[in-house]
Amino acid sequence: MQKILVTGGAGFIGSNFVHYVVENTDMNVTVIDKLTYAGNRQNLAGLPEDRAQLVVGDIADAALMDELVSTHDTVVHYAAESHNDNSLRDPRPFLDTNIIGTYVILEACRKHDVRLHHISTDEVYGDLELDDPNRFTETTPYNPSSPYSATKAGSDLLVRAWVRSFGMRATISNCSNNYGPRQHIEKFIPRQITNILDGRRPKLYGAGLNVRDWIHSDDHSSAVLTILEKGELGETYLIGADGEKNNLHVIRLILRLMGEPEDAFDHVADRVGHDMRYAIDSTRLRSELGWAPQFGDFESGLGDTIDWYREHVGWWGREKSAVEAAYSTHSQ
Repeated sequence: MQKILVTGGAGFIGSNFVHYVVENTDMNVTVIDKLTYAGNRQNLAGLPEDRAQLVVGDIADAALMDELVSTHDTVVHYAAESHNDNSLRDPRPFLDTNIIGTYVILEACRKHDVRLHHISTDEVYGDLELDDPNRFTETTPYNPSSPYSATKAGSDLLVRAWVRSFGMRATISNCSNNYGPRQHIEKFIPRQITNILDGRRPKLYGAGLNVRDWIHSDDHSSAVLTILEKGELGETYLIGADGEKNNLHVIRLILRLMGEPEDAFDHVADRVGHDMRYAIDSTRLRSELGWAPQFGDFESGLGDTIDWYREHVGWWGREKSAVEAAYSTHSQ
């Protein structure tokens, strides 16, 4: 596994994985990224040119993917349209990237017998009630709620079908909500942090009782690398760090860590079909593969993330007004 192709490697989670791989292994990495609004060349800054290269292109381009896959040992498939609000406004890009793009990658990997690891989300399972003691496991039935989660569920099922029908050498991971550096400011945690840094009041959907299971992006990266090294082909692994927090708690914690009153935010109308609770049971990953998260303290990890956005205003500042204008146009 000396040459690894990372799709969507200029986005948030993908770029953090690329940095993690370069820092912790001797692998060479090629990134394929379309550089949509969520992809950023700056996310790959500082990487050694002899170990990490960027190819700008679309994963739905069959000829390009065939060429790239043929020269690599492993593909790690992060590329996805991933913002729920955007999927409610215009589902088509989610079908093009998450379904068609995954199909193209599968066919290229099948042709060249290349190992694939497919990155997915816990949102494919739908949601849990707030008082439900259960958590998602590898056997939880799929019950997606939005065009985004439905297309990710579809991509997971495509991978499983190619494993069973064609003997594809593949694994899947479904991860809980990531936070950390380089996350696009449309997402919940960086949006609140940059609102405060930009002199705006943070916004909270509904009562803020929706629970998300947070994991630092470095812990996600280490889990994926563990699956690549030790995971059983054809299997699915859930990645989580026991980080359940409701959105109200998170926004108050951000405000406190940034020296603001904990009530200095505005409630806005809730999102249509807003899932109530996600919770990951990562027992299999921990017991069978020996993985464990390193960022067990959410408050500490969140503090580091706040510091990153404070120190990298040039990374997000030019986009801030446009992102907030888009939210205002669509009622937050």
